[in-house]
Amino acid sequence: MPMIPFMELFPEVGARETKSVAIPPGQDLPEGEYGFLELYCDEPGCDCRRVIIDVLRPETGWSKVWATIGYGWESLDFYRRWSSAGSDPAEMKGPYLDPLNPQTRYSAALLNLFRLLVQSPEYVARLERHYQMFREFVDGAAARSDRQEANRIENRRKRLRDLKRRRRRSH
Repeated sequence: MPMIPFMELFPEVGARETKSVAIPPGQDLPEGEYGFLELYCDEPGCDCRRVIIDVLRPETGWSKVWATIGYGWESLDFYRRWSSAGSDPAEMKGPYLDPLNPQTRYSAALLNLFRLLVQSPEYVARLERHYQMFREFVDGAAARSDRQEANRIENRRKRLRDLKRRRRRSH
């Protein structure tokens, strides 16, 4: 499932509402600011109710991923119903370190920091709201594309039908 940054579709909201944390000296993490960039699935019709978080830092030019965290906010029962036979629903609920994406030696500490962040109902509500915005955009775009394709096919049928009528009349 392809994941796209929320900020790519909603740059103003993303810039204003992307979570960041400043870490003081003497902690388990290097001192400085950490941004929690949200990525959501852009597959039309998907209802995974999950986010992937890339933890980035301005000190590394926002180009180095310090941790990749998956987070599913629904119940384990939801993920059991939603998931395919080959996947483990317990791995979708979460926060968890995403095994398929970049990690660093600081990933475990960043996961612990993220666990603290999602204890805030406001932050979880923000992630859910961003997910809904993203889904509405992706599914709306897919529906528009489907309608455009249906219109193209219908227009092609009409042109062919009109051509056949003209040919019959001209003979």
